[in-house]
Amino acid sequence: MRKLSWKLGMLFFAFVLAIEMVLFVSLYATLVHARIEEEFAQLLARGNSHRNVLEKNNDRTTLAHVVMMESEAETDVAITDARRRIVSASSGIVPFAKRLIPLTNGRHIPRRGMMVETDWKRASHIAAVSPIQIGGETRGYVYMFQDTRSIRTMVYKLKHHFIVVGVLSVAITVLTIAFFSRAITMPLLRMKRATEALSRGDFSVRLEMKGNDELAQLGRAIQTLANDLAYLKQERSEFLASISHELRTPLTYVKGYADIARRPHLSEEQRANYMAIIYEEAEKIEKMVKDLFELAKLEQHSFQIEKQPTNLCSFLTKLCEKLRPAFQEKSLSLVCQCPGSVMAAIDRQRFEQVMINVLDNARKYAFSGTTVAVAVHLQKQGIVIAVSDEGTGIPPEDVPRIFERFYRVDKSRSRTSGGTGLGLAIAKEIVEAHGGTIAARSEQGKGTTILITLPEG
Repeated sequence: MRKLSWKLGMLFFAFVLAIEMVLFVSLYATLVHARIEEEFAQLLARGNSHRNVLEKNNDRTTLAHVVMMESEAETDVAITDARRRIVSASSGIVPFAKRLIPLTNGRHIPRRGMMVETDWKRASHIAAVSPIQIGGETRGYVYMFQDTRSIRTMVYKLKHHFIVVGVLSVAITVLTIAFFSRAITMPLLRMKRATEALSRGDFSVRLEMKGNDELAQLGRAIQTLANDLAYLKQERSEFLASISHELRTPLTYVKGYADIARRPHLSEEQRANYMAIIYEEAEKIEKMVKDLFELAKLEQHSFQIEKQPTNLCSFLTKLCEKLRPAFQEKSLSLVCQCPGSVMAAIDRQRFEQVMINVLDNARKYAFSGTTVAVAVHLQKQGIVIAVSDEGTGIPPEDVPRIFERFYRVDKSRSRTSGGTGLGLAIAKEIVEAHGGTIAARSEQGKGTTILITLPEG
């Protein structure tokens, strides 16, 4: 993860540095050019100002006054006649002026003036010229000069400021990128540690992710995965414990009675009785294994639901007729209430298995002499089948768990009643495979209602 942080940091740094370099170079070049152009414009404007004065009063007094004014400034002046012969000039500029002025011979000088020397990097002075025109005739020229050392000093200071600002910007950029790359990679580092813990079988990881960006969503997804794996681990442990518990008793019976049946002094009647017990316990084991295999296929979706349009009222009525003798043995009434013709798309064999499991539970826990009712209702959410009994009921804390594998509310009674604790779990898987839902509603001492909801069809 440190490599990723380093890579992200270097990538961002290179990208930002490139942008900063382009911006700084562009800004530096623009500012230098603007300042140089400003110096040129000021020099040219000063020459035009002197030219305007000389056009009004072109005498020796005015010439001397112009030269005296420039003696107090950073610029110098040289005034020529029409043939470009110097008639008055600042004392220190004459040598340079004598070399420069002949180079302007033959060049057209516009009224607004022009720059005649702009090489501030190599020349000792920059220079501008403005024509003196009186009565439409050129009477002379005003040459203005400025030492380039001041310009080079200004450019050097500007460059120095840019270098200082650039170094500070790079330092701030490095610190900012280091902070943000760490801020980005720290959640990834925590996720890496969490996934490593998950790979070691430690599902107790906790990722506290803030915000709603992609990293936060990934962290929450990993946390959800950890929670699911922890739940599956717990379920697996409970499942193995339940399997061991459920198989231990019948196997103990089988082994114990088999040992007794092998004794030579037993009568045939006793031996037959013990063999019947062994057979009964073996049937329980067989039923449990069959239910487990069925549940495994349901959970892995390796079974096929073959739905057929079915008259649900006719289907449930026939099923109740088939099961009524078993209820009568316990002095229970089994009634079926269905409003006319209700059509549903179901796998008849699978759905019969659901109803038998639900009704068998109702038969086991209903009070003798009461009624178990199967009622069909048409509601907005679909077709609702309610199986109600008047029995012991289920404690509120146990109601949400009755569809779990091997979960029993009354452990002491379930053993004698012969259930495997898998019936409702199988029913739940089959109902959900039909696109429906199954739920329970119960009140202790009054009874339980199982609600099965199916889509209309």
